[in-house]
Amino acid sequence: MKRLFNAYIGTFSGLSKEVWWLALITLVNRAGAMVIPFLSLYLREDLGFSMGNVGWVMTCFGLGSFFGSWLGGKLTDIMGYYRVILYSLLASAVCFMLIQFVTSFVGICISFFVLITIMDASRPAFFVALSAYSKPENKTRSLTLIRLAINLGFTAGPALGGIIIASIGYFGLFWADAITCAAAGVLMIQVLNPKKVKETDKEVVPDNPVSPMTDKIFLVFLLSLVLFGVIFLQYISTIPLYYREVHLLNERQIGLLLALNGFMIFIFEMPLINFLEKKNISHVSHVMLGLSLVGASFLLYLVTPFAGVLALGMIIATLGEMIAFPFGNAFALRRSKIGRQGAYMGLYSMSFSMAHIFGHNGGMQLIGAIGYEYTWLGMIALTLVAFLLLVYVKLRLKKEQKNQEIAIAA
Repeated sequence: MKRLFNAYIGTFSGLSKEVWWLALITLVNRAGAMVIPFLSLYLREDLGFSMGNVGWVMTCFGLGSFFGSWLGGKLTDIMGYYRVILYSLLASAVCFMLIQFVTSFVGICISFFVLITIMDASRPAFFVALSAYSKPENKTRSLTLIRLAINLGFTAGPALGGIIIASIGYFGLFWADAITCAAAGVLMIQVLNPKKVKETDKEVVPDNPVSPMTDKIFLVFLLSLVLFGVIFLQYISTIPLYYREVHLLNERQIGLLLALNGFMIFIFEMPLINFLEKKNISHVSHVMLGLSLVGASFLLYLVTPFAGVLALGMIIATLGEMIAFPFGNAFALRRSKIGRQGAYMGLYSMSFSMAHIFGHNGGMQLIGAIGYEYTWLGMIALTLVAFLLLVYVKLRLKKEQKNQEIAIAA
C-alpha cells in the first residue's frame, strides 16, 4: 500500500511551484462558483421564473461563455495572461456582489451574460499561464493537475452552497462567490506577480504568426472537439434524466453514479496520464481513444436493460474523459506555438462553449422527439463523425511534418 501511495505521489513530481499556485487559485475560484450549480433552482424558486425563461437565461450563460473565451484570447495577446486573470477575478467579485440585486428577467439575462463573459475571459489566459509555467515535458501533467483542482472545486462548491442556502438563503451564495473570487485575486497578486516569478517556458512570438482562423488543421481539430463536447455533455444533462425516467433510480443512486466520475478523476487521472505520456503515441491518437470510449459507453445502454450497465458506462465514459481532455488541451497548447497563444487558446475555449450552447438543449430536444434509444444512436453517429475528423487531422499532421523535413533538408 505504501509503495502504491508513493507511486501516486510521484506522478505529481517535477511540476513547478507556479503550477501548484495556479492550481490552488483555480481550486479557490471554482469552489467559490456556488451560484452556478444552483442557478436554475434560484431562478425558479427565488425569482419565480418560468421554465422557458430559465432556458433563455441558460442560453445567455452559454453565449457569455462563448464571447468571454473569444475576448479573453484577444486580451491575453494584448496585455498578457497575468493581467487578464487578475482583472477577471476582481471584476467577477464585483459582479457577484451586484447581481443579487437584479430580479427582472431582462436584467438577469444581461447580468449573467456579462458575468460569464468576465469569468470565462480568464480561461484562455489560464491555459497560456500554464504553458508559461510548465516545462515542455510537464505540460500535459500540469493540465491534469488543473483539471484535478477544477473537479475538487466543483465537488466542494455545491456542498458548501447547499449549506449556505439552508442557513441564510440564496443571497449568501452571491457574497460567498464574491469573496472567493476576490481571495483568488489577492492570492494571485501575492504568489504569481510577474515581479516575483519567472516563466519556465517563455512564449516566443513567431516573426509571421499564424492566425488560428487560417490554420485548417487546428480548425478541424476544434470541430471534432465541439462534437465530442456535445456527446460528453449528455452525462451532465440528459443521462441523469435517463437514470431517473428509464431505470427509475432515486436521487441518492443518481448522486452516487455522478460522484463516481469525480472519484475516478481524483484517484486515477494523474497516474493514467503519467503512464500514457511515456508511450510513443501522439496527442491526437489519445484524443481518438478517449472519444471512442465515451461513444462506446452509449452503445452499452442499447445492449442491455440491466441497471448495472449504468456504472460500467460511467466508468468507460470517465476513462474517455480522462484521456481525451488533457491530451486535447496539450495538443492545442503545442499548436498555438506557431501563432499568438491567446488567440489559439481563446478559440480552443470557444469550442467547449459551443458544445454547451448546443449540447444540453440539443440532447433534450432529441429525447423529446425520438426518445432515449435513438438519441444514444445519434450520439454514436456523432462519435463516428468526430473520429473521422481526427483521422483527417492525423493525416494532415503527417503531411505537414513531412513537408517541414523536406524544407529543412533542402
